[in-house]
Amino acid sequence: MRKLYGVIGVLWGLMGIFTLLIFAIYRLSFIALDAFSYDFFWYHWLVLIGNTLFMAHSEGYRGFQLNFSPRVAARLKSLFEFPTFLHVITAPFYCIGYYHIKRSKQLLIIGLTTGILILVYLIRFMPQPWRGIIDVGVVVGLSWGVVTLFIFCIMAFTSKHFNYSPDNLEK
Repeated sequence: MRKLYGVIGVLWGLMGIFTLLIFAIYRLSFIALDAFSYDFFWYHWLVLIGNTLFMAHSEGYRGFQLNFSPRVAARLKSLFEFPTFLHVITAPFYCIGYYHIKRSKQLLIIGLTTGILILVYLIRFMPQPWRGIIDVGVVVGLSWGVVTLFIFCIMAFTSKHFNYSPDNLEK
């Protein structure tokens, strides 16, 4: 029965997180593509390229590949091996790290989520093509995140030594 809880928790956690990320990519892609229906001047292209590179590095590489994806994969593996009723029913929240994690890390995750929500709200008021230019970078970063999360999840469940901690990212 414990193994079944673990499988249910992993599937629920994966489904919840991937759905959230893929829905954001899907929704923002239309706004990003709409920006290209406007006439771009040289400075639009400059900001588009700069923002996309910045978001790929900061959100995709540093945010997802170095932090979020390995932590979520490690927490999914931990959930599979040591499932509790609370962690299984709240698996997406547990895997992201909103609770049952070092307090300093928890506050960082909650603060980061709050900051992202505030930015999402404020960016809604930007006119096109600027909003779309910003969203191109976000889509690139989120897509990078989905790919790295998938890879880290495969690594967590197929390798014998997945050296990432579910609480901290110390190898």
